[in-house]
Parts: sequence; C-alpha cells; structure tokens
Amino acid sequence: MASTTEAMTQAARPPDATQAVIQALVRRAREAQQRYATYSQEALDEVVAAAGWAIMEPARNRELAETAVRDTGLGKVADKIDKNHRKTLGLLRDLRGAASTGVINEYPERGLVEIARPVGVVAAVVPSTNPGATPANNIINALKCGNAIILSPSPKGYSTCAKLLEFIHTELDRVGAPRDLVQMLPQPVTKALSQALMREADLVVVTGSQANVRAGYSSGTPALGVGAGNVAVIVDDSADCESAAAKIMRSKVFDNATSCSSENSVIIHDEVYQRTISALTREGGALLTADEKAALQAAMFPDGKLSSAVTAQSVERICELAGLGRPELRHARCLMVEEAGAGPDYPFSGEKLSPVLTVYRARDFDHAFEIMRSIYDYMGDGHSCGIHTSDALHVERLGHEMTVCRVIVNQAHAIANGGSFDNGLPFSLSMGCGTWGGNSFSENLNYRHFMNVTRIVRPIPPNEPSVEEVFGDYWQKHGIKH
Repeated sequence: MASTTEAMTQAARPPDATQAVIQALVRRAREAQQRYATYSQEALDEVVAAAGWAIMEPARNRELAETAVRDTGLGKVADKIDKNHRKTLGLLRDLRGAASTGVINEYPERGLVEIARPVGVVAAVVPSTNPGATPANNIINALKCGNAIILSPSPKGYSTCAKLLEFIHTELDRVGAPRDLVQMLPQPVTKALSQALMREADLVVVTGSQANVRAGYSSGTPALGVGAGNVAVIVDDSADCESAAAKIMRSKVFDNATSCSSENSVIIHDEVYQRTISALTREGGALLTADEKAALQAAMFPDGKLSSAVTAQSVERICELAGLGRPELRHARCLMVEEAGAGPDYPFSGEKLSPVLTVYRARDFDHAFEIMRSIYDYMGDGHSCGIHTSDALHVERLGHEMTVCRVIVNQAHAIANGGSFDNGLPFSLSMGCGTWGGNSFSENLNYRHFMNVTRIVRPIPPNEPSVEEVFGDYWQKHGIKH
C-alpha cells in the first residue's frame, strides 16, 4: 500500500506528467547510450573502472554506508562498508578480461560467429536493504555491456542512491563519458513512476520485494526478477560443528541479516545437536525459552506477518520491542528459537531478515531433508540451501532433489551465495531462483544478462543423419519393423 505522502504525490502528478518525466529520462538515456554503444572494449572497461572506483574509494564508501544506515535505519555501517568494497571488488575481478562488445566467440567448425550487443536502456529497481552495493552492481554490469541505466530506488534508500550517482558522475566526467548513462527517478519515487519506467525501458532488473518483482514481470518489458529468500542449512553428523557454528554465526549477523542469503533456519542432526548448540552459543547465540519465544513471536509477527520494525535491527533493539529483559539475550549476537514445524502456523520457519535463527532437530539426514523440504514448501523455494558435512552423498542428494538453484557446502551462506573469492559463483547481489521461485533465470545475475548476442551463421558441410542412425537402437530394443 502506498504511503499517505506517496498517495498524495500520485494524485498531484497526473498520468500525463508521470509519462513526461519518464520519457525525458529515457530520451536522455538513449541519446547517451547511442554514443556509448560505439565505445571499444578498452573504453568500456575504463568506464567500468570509473564506476567501481566511485563506490570503492574509501571515503566515498564510508559516506555511502553511513548515509544508508542513517536514512534507512537498516544494518551496520562497518558491514555495509565491507559489503560495498567486497562485492564491487569481486565483480570487477569477474569482469576483467571479459569480452562484452564486438566478436566474443567464433566457432569455425559450426560456421558461427557471436557478437555482443547492448540491450539499450536498463531499468533497475533496487531495495533499501542494500542501497549502495546493489545499484552499484547493476550499474557496473550495465555499463560493461554498453548500456545506459536508470535506477528506481526505494524511498528510504533514495539518499544513498543519489550520493552514489553523484560519485559516479564525477568519475564519468573524469573519463569523458556521458553522465546520462546513469540516472535515477526524481523524488518522490512512486509506484506509478517506477511502473512507467519499466514499460519504457528495454530491460528490467528487479531486486527486492516480491510485489516489485511481479510488477517487473508484468510490465511488458523483458524482466529479470529474483525470488524470495528463506535459507535453511543442515548440520549433519559428519560436520565439523565448531567450524559450522562460526560460519553460520558470521553469516547470520552480517549487516543485521539484510541479505536474502542469510541463514534463517539450521537443521541439526540429533547426534551432534547439543554440541552444535553449544558451539553456536559460544559464537554469540542465545537460545530462548518457550515463554521468550512466544513474546518474540508476538513482536515479530503481528497478525502472522513479519513486522518491518524488526527488519535488519540489532538484537538489543529486537529485545526492546519484544520485552525480553534477560541480560544474556540483550548482549547476544543472535537470538535462537527451537521449532518443530513449518508453514503459516510456524512463522519462525519463514524469512526473518533479522539476527534471529530458527533451530530444528533432525533424527538423521532423511528427516533433515524432510524438514528442509517443508520449509521451502512454505517459503524460499528455488533460492538456495546449505549444508555442513563431510558426506558427499548428502551434498549430491541436495543437488539432485532439493528445488534450489544453489547448494552452498561448508561455507558462510550469505558470504558465499552471492559470489566469494573462494568459490566459483559470480559476484552478485541478485540471485535468480528459476521456475521454482517464479523467475526467468536460475543464475547469479551477471554481466551476460545485460547483453544481446547476434549470431552470424555461415554454411558448413551438411551433417544430416539417416533415419536408421537415429532410430536403429530404438527399433531393435522394441522389435519395431520398418
């Protein structure tokens, strides 16, 4: 539902005025992009470096992080500085040497030549949880492939996006690239304005609420939207429990769990349950009593839905909201609640976007698999899951049977899932969830999603099989006469 201010703004700005605003932005973007489309690979890569330095320069990075926490009320300054730096550095590593214009592949034996071409003008809807790192990621990927981009930030994240664009424009000036390659919607950003932008763009990229993702897919413009997160991880009886606990806690509390890849539930085998709980406690977790859990549930899930009042807040603040006075809780890094079921009647089985971890106890791996399956049947299908184990068969089963696009093995999930320097995933803040999550793609969003590919097709010697070659084995197996 639109806020009162937004509703008034929408009423004050008639449809024709909204359309005029968008058409002016898109016209400027197209003019800049037509010039930019002629850039060589070397020139594109210089612009990419410029955009990367705009967010990674330490003083700017700190200012962006401080602005984000101050104006959104979400997360931690130190963690946002780390995220802005690490995610951007990793993305720039991925893009080094990557061909994104002109001929990118030649297959003489197939008579094919592949040529990278821009998609045009990208509309990027970005969330308040990562108002610096996510738009920077989208901007850099779009620029890598010769595109212009227009951001639609959340109201809370507007000031951070505006500051980021100020820094990027300074760097674009330095390298002589058009400022209009990177623009954003004017304040206040309304639903009508964002939807009009999506209709006028050539590609829509949406990271954030499922309402925004659905709007992107229904805009009539090709769209890349992400699914809901609700990560569950298994700690089986072969795991290094202490290592698992350290990684889970590091990931869970990072930036007060703003990441969709943060662990929401941990499913622990009975044989190592107490050992893992003890290890999690040593890492700063605090297990709630039944009464404390009930009080926390009432505060976090009024009317059964997650309250925005707890999103990305500190444990101390959440304890205040829930009336939890036990000192061990207020000084903890993470609150832990034991649960036995999943679904609407068990709200702790869903995504919590806060330093609150749900703990399940499983008899064995089959039972752990069943619990995980029930969690994803409720929320988070398609996104990702994790496991701490030494058993390769357990990993393989998750990969072959769990309806997720990523299985993270023996790693801090939120750190690893969006790409890490010690795994092979592309650095990204937007994770495709495939058809399981209602998405059109199942990869980490990366630069290849921001390009078109033209194929030159030349004739080659014919390669036509006979009917007998194709059906011979089938005929013989089934006794078919021909």
